[in-house]
Amino acid sequence: MKRYKILVIGGAGYIGSHMVMNLLKAGYHVITMDNLSTGHHELLQGGRFIKGDLSDASLLDTIFANNTIDIVMHFAAHSQVGESVKKPLKYYSNNISATVELLKSMLRHNIKRFIFSSSAAVYGEPANAEPITEKHSCKPTNPYGVTKQAVERILSDCDSAYGFKYISLRYFNAAGADESGKIGEMHQPETHLIPLILKVAGGELTDIKIFGNDYLTPDGTCIRDYIHVNDLVEAHMLAMESLLAEGKSAIYNVGNSYGYSVREVIETAIKVTGQQVLALETDRRPGDPPVLVANSNKIRRELGWKPHYEDLNTIIKTAWHWHQKCFEIKI
Repeated sequence: MKRYKILVIGGAGYIGSHMVMNLLKAGYHVITMDNLSTGHHELLQGGRFIKGDLSDASLLDTIFANNTIDIVMHFAAHSQVGESVKKPLKYYSNNISATVELLKSMLRHNIKRFIFSSSAAVYGEPANAEPITEKHSCKPTNPYGVTKQAVERILSDCDSAYGFKYISLRYFNAAGADESGKIGEMHQPETHLIPLILKVAGGELTDIKIFGNDYLTPDGTCIRDYIHVNDLVEAHMLAMESLLAEGKSAIYNVGNSYGYSVREVIETAIKVTGQQVLALETDRRPGDPPVLVANSNKIRRELGWKPHYEDLNTIIKTAWHWHQKCFEIKI
């Protein structure tokens, strides 16, 4: 059996590092490229590492010329919604322009299999609370979402023009950590709800903010679909296997297809940690839809994907295990 070689760009980040670890466990040859601007070398559990930027066409050409790469996975996008509003050119430059350089280099070396990390941000603010299918209209409300939608269009055009095969995975809210506790979420600064709550539980922060309490939801707070990082990794593995078997290009939602409110997440974290969490209510944030939940039937049907961490309690337990180990919290 051929031992496929995978280039993971952005593999020292949160989701990328879980991808690298699981690829290595499965016996694949992995090369990780990351500029370490937001990634952490200590999260990598093996394989070959190359420090470099996505926009460096010369470095990309060297990597592709010196290695027989079978497929590329792209995790190297800037991903903070608020920052994208304040610094749109930073996002257009890295998330679109640099990705185009990557695609051009791949085509120069006749590499035509690509897995792209997209986002539910492409949908913008859905008009209703129904789980969103891939056919839902894409109306992103911030530059981050615009960049994801733009790359998906570019990939579709590359498929038509060059026979370039891709799978785009639209993530909902990635959460949790590998059960081993070896790697997990480590953003600087942290902006995601669950790790922020755990920082309060661990005494690193004094409180967690609830942005809006008057949404048309059962408890007035926003509802989101939380998907465990290893379930995202499994979706990537199945997408990779499909492309390596000459599968067609596709776009898939990846979520648990069930939503939890901000209050439910806080209450679950209190139960998991056994610690009090002070929650302070404040004004809504612009652009926050009341409900954002995935309909993931397509990836379940076509790739046979099934989440293994559907329960929020389990997701938060894995995150808390990592949080305690990473920051050596004593309680």
